[in-house]
Amino acid sequence: MLIREFFTVPAVVPRRNSNSLSTSSVLFPSPFFHFKANKLSVKSQSSSHVKPWLNPKDEVEEETEPIKLPFDEEIVREGEEDGENSEILSDFDDLREEANFDKDPEFTDILNNCIKDPQKGRSRIEERIKKKRNKILHTKTGTATPTNVTFKKFNFSNSYIWFEFYNAPLPKDISLICDAIRCWHIVGRLGGCNSMNMQLSQGPMEKKTLTYDAVEGANMTPTTFYNIGDFELQDNLARVWVDIGTHEPLLLDVLINALITISSDYVGIKQVVFGGSKFENWKEDFYVEEAGCSVHKI
Repeated sequence: MLIREFFTVPAVVPRRNSNSLSTSSVLFPSPFFHFKANKLSVKSQSSSHVKPWLNPKDEVEEETEPIKLPFDEEIVREGEEDGENSEILSDFDDLREEANFDKDPEFTDILNNCIKDPQKGRSRIEERIKKKRNKILHTKTGTATPTNVTFKKFNFSNSYIWFEFYNAPLPKDISLICDAIRCWHIVGRLGGCNSMNMQLSQGPMEKKTLTYDAVEGANMTPTTFYNIGDFELQDNLARVWVDIGTHEPLLLDVLINALITISSDYVGIKQVVFGGSKFENWKEDFYVEEAGCSVHKI
């Protein structure tokens, strides 16, 4: 049988129609409310009020922090609603704080309009694109004339690839072509252009789901790209020596496709010749110091 003791604790209770305070006894069960009774505090206008249930020596400072009631509601920002909209606004605020939009105040204004008025934000974006069209969309600087591709006794183990441009290429054009040839060499050296293992491109077109047989791919004969020379340039003529090693026409297709895009979009390439020891008026003995002559590492 559970026996619960009760004890009387004086509590401060305001009198009706009066600003003064009086004490009355409140019955608390022990020990369940003993802790709360000791913590109970009331702000009084009178500084001389003494708690009768405390010893003067054990007097402690009154707590001034308000007691949070269970029905207290959290403060919500004005104009913010509960649900998905508030979450979207909160995420947008976090993104706006992380990004630095101070460098482009116009872009900040556009983002604010997209949230408040999507139609106005869209019109602002279209207006911005019209103003900065030249910086966003670059016009093609190549040629619409197709590049002529020919082969002259091309040997996969020891041959030159010759280039003839419509005009002497600019430094940025030379850098682009060297980067394209360098990427081509890396992909070929890693065996990326293996026509014997084309499971996806040579598979049936009716299949909706792509599948790959790892065992079949591992058992295929690997291909490689042994070596490549420097990109040599004389005015509007250029050449690069290659040692592909294995007979792999797919490697040549990949390079030709890249050169066709470069010719149409960036710098016009009149023709590309695979193989041959002589090409146009190319000088075998030339110095880099001569005008229009240069050598670039691949």
